[in-house]
Amino acid sequence: MSLKKYRIRITFPAEHDILDIFDYISRKDTIENAEYVLREIEGLILSLDTNPQRGHFPEELLDHGIKSFREVLFKPYRIIYEVMNKEVVIHLCVDGRRDMQTLLTRRLVR
Repeated sequence: MSLKKYRIRITFPAEHDILDIFDYISRKDTIENAEYVLREIEGLILSLDTNPQRGHFPEELLDHGIKSFREVLFKPYRIIYEVMNKEVVIHLCVDGRRDMQTLLTRRLVR
């Protein structure tokens, strides 16, 4: 019996976010560290298939009364996603030290 309950879908912007993180770390540090961070982020994303409700609501969105998005962390990286029916949609994977209010507003608030 499989424990998987939710399908994971990574949006194009989130895929781009992940590639940007990998490229940045490989340029500023080492390829090994970039690969390590990539594996950790991918593992965290894939683990959402069995319990996506474990993530908390991003504070910046709660300030606007928005409770449709959740996040999990691999510090300093924040993975922002939405649970829709039996699908987990990954919208962002970004360094939490960025201007998150502007980024979340631009990318998620329609």
